[in-house]
Amino acid sequence: MARKNIAIGESVLDTVFRDDRPVDSFVGGRIANAAASAASAGVPVEMVSECCNDHIGDIITSFLESHHVGTGSVDRFTDGSTAVSMVFYQENGGGKKMINFYNYPEDRFDVVWPRIDEDDVVLFGSFYSIDTVMRDRFYELVKYARERKAILIYLLGCQHGISCRITKVMPGILENLEIADIVVATEGDLADIFPGETADEAFKNHIEFYCANFLYIDGDSCITVYRRNGAKSFFDMSRGMISANPLGWQAGLVSGLVYALFAGGIMHGSMDDVDDAAMKRIIGTAVQFAANAAASGSNCIDSEFAQARAAELQSALMNLNDKSE
Repeated sequence: MARKNIAIGESVLDTVFRDDRPVDSFVGGRIANAAASAASAGVPVEMVSECCNDHIGDIITSFLESHHVGTGSVDRFTDGSTAVSMVFYQENGGGKKMINFYNYPEDRFDVVWPRIDEDDVVLFGSFYSIDTVMRDRFYELVKYARERKAILIYLLGCQHGISCRITKVMPGILENLEIADIVVATEGDLADIFPGETADEAFKNHIEFYCANFLYIDGDSCITVYRRNGAKSFFDMSRGMISANPLGWQAGLVSGLVYALFAGGIMHGSMDDVDDAAMKRIIGTAVQFAANAAASGSNCIDSEFAQARAAELQSALMNLNDKSE
């Protein structure tokens, strides 16, 4: 059975405003965008999400399917409406504001579970992973993935301007940390969840006890990798990168991380054996995906880049198969 990526997260439609005028609209959600990029680069991907059986839901599922993402585990509910997000950018340093509109049914996350096998890669996180309404069903699925010996990547923090009482959802966050093999967080994520703590402090005080691998993205899009053995490696390959699309950059980075695990033949049982040289190659690939997705304007890698990566992945998998025989 070929390895696959299971992406569990929200699917929304983003509309971007500049100076209160709509200028663009695209499917959002870091995990949905990461799934689309990974799938277009040749990784088998199944999306686990929900959206209404309305026109906006049709746009989202069509987007995923056009990028070769399986949608058999996307619940199309009828009682409510698909989530939309309004992103307002103000010129002359006015910053960004996000407003969300959603009408979910009371009975949430009624999804068909995808098949999960050993060494599959499961991507989860954001508000979807800590929402108290759907927490029990969600955690049952990721716990099952853990039992199946999949590699679990947890995106710490929330997107789309959603705020919540951290103390109320902290038990869920700690459970997610405990079940994860890799944790990914931005500077803003840590500020929301562990206010007043540096990345070093957050890793030592909260993450290291649960998870051996922590990828931290600072405000300059520079990545620091923390390992349980106390060592930390800094990667400056992306320092100085100026992006007008930080959400696309983050989604691209995560898709590149998933891709690198497949291309490098990294399995659940070998996670602790990944040395600094291998980790540097993984991050290098992730940054390439991030830069392309940010520049594409759609939060996903462009078709030319995707086709080249898909060919490289096919070659890498063939080489891995030859070595195993």
